[in-house]
Parts: sequence; structure tokens; C-alpha cells
Amino acid sequence: MKLTVNKASIRPELHLAWSLLAAFGVASFAFLLYLRTLAPGVLYYERPDLIDAAMLQVHPYVLGITQPTGYPTWTLLAHLFTYLPFGDPAYRVNLASAVFGAAAVFIIFFAALRLSKRILAAAAGSLAFAAGNTFWSQAVIAEVYTLNAVFVSLIILALLVWRDTREDRYLLAAALLMGLSLTNHVTSGLLLPTAALFVFAIDRSKLRERRLVLQGAGLFILGLLPYLYLPIRAYTQPPVYEAEPGSFTGFVDLVLSREVGIGFGTLPPGEVLSRLVSLWGYLLDEFHFVLLLMAVLGAIVMLLEDRVGALLLGLPFLGWLVYAVDYDIFDYFIYFIPSYLMLALFISVGIGWVLDTAGHLLERSPLLARAVATGLISVCFLYLAVSDVREDYPSVDYSQDLQGRRIIETVAEETTPDATVLHHRSPLPYMMLVEERRADLTLISPWYPSSNPMRIWPSPPNPDDYPTTTDIGGTGVADARVAARSGPVYVLEGSTDLCAFRNAGFSVLDIETDLLYELVPPGGAPYTGSESRQWAGPEPDEGRSAGELSTCISRTGPAR
Repeated sequence: MKLTVNKASIRPELHLAWSLLAAFGVASFAFLLYLRTLAPGVLYYERPDLIDAAMLQVHPYVLGITQPTGYPTWTLLAHLFTYLPFGDPAYRVNLASAVFGAAAVFIIFFAALRLSKRILAAAAGSLAFAAGNTFWSQAVIAEVYTLNAVFVSLIILALLVWRDTREDRYLLAAALLMGLSLTNHVTSGLLLPTAALFVFAIDRSKLRERRLVLQGAGLFILGLLPYLYLPIRAYTQPPVYEAEPGSFTGFVDLVLSREVGIGFGTLPPGEVLSRLVSLWGYLLDEFHFVLLLMAVLGAIVMLLEDRVGALLLGLPFLGWLVYAVDYDIFDYFIYFIPSYLMLALFISVGIGWVLDTAGHLLERSPLLARAVATGLISVCFLYLAVSDVREDYPSVDYSQDLQGRRIIETVAEETTPDATVLHHRSPLPYMMLVEERRADLTLISPWYPSSNPMRIWPSPPNPDDYPTTTDIGGTGVADARVAARSGPVYVLEGSTDLCAFRNAGFSVLDIETDLLYELVPPGGAPYTGSESRQWAGPEPDEGRSAGELSTCISRTGPAR
């Protein structure tokens, strides 16, 4: 793929050299930033920042099947990182996110360069995206969003290069990449109609070239081939899977997220309005206010001078925003990342316009004065791109976070043999499969419906004794009653509502404060010894009567 931008004043080969140097510099900054804040090992479940990370550290290692939408391309690519000769498998999968994140920043630089025609403008825009706290937070844990940014930026770059060169191979590359991007995250499907409109606006005859269209369709389908991993792997019965795509219905349910019961367009209007009101705050958290003004300026410039380019960036920007705002998950803000990518490109265009305008205003000034003015403006924008790094650092720094390891060691050492542990997307499957410890445990996720293979895992000797549920978000009380008939039952903090067990008559014994509790049914005795103290909530002298302690106030359980 050609990376040069035609500049009359600079030899193309020299411009390419400076462009590559700047791109590697920006990507290296991003990678070092991610590496310094990278999670050091196994992660855990915590809302809203760590919902899937613990399970996503397991699947690449054992080649399992993840939660909807399956993420086969991410699983296969992350699996390659598990062969690295350093760190534990969890760290290596975390590292994959950092590498994908830096790669995305590298590609975004060249897309921004195509649009802004300015190296410093492209550097500022790509740096702003790299240092945005939402994208940064996903580059330091096991997640799929940095790889999604790689595909989105590659598709945009391929289409821009095709516009500049009119070489069909770049259209074909975009078609292949669009297929691959869907196998990583289905939201990238919005680029399909956008690309079609982009090509139609530039050269509609391309859409009538039968051979080109057939080649593009073939490459798009080729890009979808990683989806075959899901039914093939299901047939081989992987050690862990969160869906069963062995049948056509199961495959469709997995890819379209039907099982989890969440989707687009189901939120009440009030919730949608609330999210819209909070959108400005999210944007300010991600980019400096001045850079947001540059994004607005860039959009205006493109609408006046490059409407087709504005279409390429603007349509998916708005589409992804609308999708995220009306998507029924509480961590919807992560779905803003592709829109932030488009904003970064608009920012580069706006900064490029400012630099061009300053150059025109100073064209009669001495060369040194023009260079100094351009340099100062560029330094200011580069500073603004990373100005929030120090403030955001503590909130995204996982480099000292050992909570996942603490959970594993506590459960491994404190639970009795053949116990049942109620959990939700915890590091315990990692402990059992990757570290091969405590294979005697049975794990139950009360939140899952019975159709989910991970609701009771591994399958107990008497699965029919457990309650059948089609609902999402159970308390686990019925599961605990069944499990307690044959052995000890424990629950991880944050996995479900502890008050529900207390209100159902269970004694809740504190094994490790704010981490692990034993559930003792009415009339039963604890397995872990009488020295454990009972969790009872606030003491009477804290403003509640002794009678009020007999009933807990239920808390909201986990979601997804």
C-alpha cells in the first residue's frame, strides 16, 4: 500500500521517510504507554471496566468459544501471543491488546496524513486517539476493541489510497478487510454501506464492473472464513465455551448476540436521552476541548472541500454514536471507540487547515519566521494531544493490579475439596484450565440462563437437579440450595447479591473479606471452621436497630 502523499515542495521519497519516522514515533509512544500500564497477569470481573477480560484470557490459550459475538479472528490472533516465551498466558493476551492498539495508531497516522497532507497534523490526531482514556483502557487488558480499531483504520486507509491512485487492488483489499472486520466485531458492518456510497460518489462505474464486483464479493466472503472456526471448534468440544454454535441456529444466535437478550433499539426514551446528555462529557474526557474544536473545523473544511471524504468519516461516526447510545448495555461508552477514531481523523484535518492557513498568512515573512510559527503551532497541538495523560494515568493503570491473582490463590487455598463456587466471569476458569489447579471445583454463574454452557461448569453429576431458567440475572439462591445437599458452597463477592442468600436463610460466612464467602444453608454447619465470622452488615450503633439487621437490602447483581 502506497504511503506517500504528493507534495510539490518535497521529494516523495523524502516525505515518505519523514512520514515513516513520525508514524513509528507516534506508535512507539503509544506502545510504551500501554506497556507501562499493562495488566501484569490474570484479571477478574468488575463493572463496568472488566466485564469480559478474565474469560478472554482463557479462550485464546485453549482455543475456546467466547461469549457473543464469538470473536474468532481475535481468538486466533491472540492465541499466537500465548506462544511468547515470557510472562504468563494472561499477560501475553493482555500484551496482544497493546500491540493491536499501537498498530491501530500507526495506521491511523497514515489515514490522517492522506486527509490532512500534514505530517504534524497526522501525528497530533493519531496521538490524541492513542492517549484517549477509553481506547487506552482497552489496550492494557484482554479485549477485542484495539483489534477492531486496526481493521477500521485499515479499511479507511485502503479506500483513501484507492481514491488517490484509482488502483482496483485497494478496493479489493478493502473488501477483504471488511469481511475480516466483521469476524472481529459486527459493528464494523456499518462500513459496508459507507464504502459503497464512497465508491459510488467517486466513480460509480466501478459498481458496474462485473469482474471487479465479483472479485470484491469473493474476497469479502474469504474474509468471513474465520467464522468457520466457531462450528468447527464446537464440533471438537473445546474445554470451555460460552455458546454452542454447532448448529445453524446456535451459530446465528452467537453471532447476533441473541442469547444474552441485549440489542439495539430496546432502551426506553428516557435512558436514550440521558445517554445523549452525557455524550459531551465522554467526548471531553477523551479529547481536549481545543482538539474537539479542531474536529468541528475539520468536518467543516471537509464538507466544503472534500464532501466525499466527509461522507467516509461522517456517516460511520454518526452511525456508531447512535448505535452505542441506543445499545442496551451499561458499558456502552466503549462502543464510542470507532467514532473517536473518526474524530481523530477530523482533528488532523482541522489542524492541517490551521497550519496551511498560518503558512499562507506568513508567506511573505522570512523563512525562519514561518518555520518558528509553524513549529510553535505544531508543538501546541501535539501537547494538547497528550495533555491528559498524567490525569488519566491512574484510572487506566493496571500495572500493579493483582486482584485476579488474589482471587485465584484464595479460592485455591481456602475452599474445601469438591466445593461449588458461585461466580460470574471470574478468573476461576483460568485457574482450572490454564494453571490446571482445583479441577475438583464446580463453578456456577447464576446470572446465565440454563442454555449457556458456562452456567454450571464443568457439568455436575446431577445437572437435572438444578433449576432451569431462561431468565438472565438470577440470584443463585436455588442453585446454592441444590449444591449444598452434596457439599460446601462458596460465593465470590460481586458475582451475585449476597443479601439474597441472607434473606433466604443462609448464613454468609466471611472467608476473605470483600472476596470469598461460604454459604451455609439453614440448619447446616460450615466446612471451613467456626473461626470464620458471619457477615451481618452494619452494626446497630451505626444507626440501625438490631431487628433491622435480620434483613438485607438487595443490591443489583451483575449484568453481562
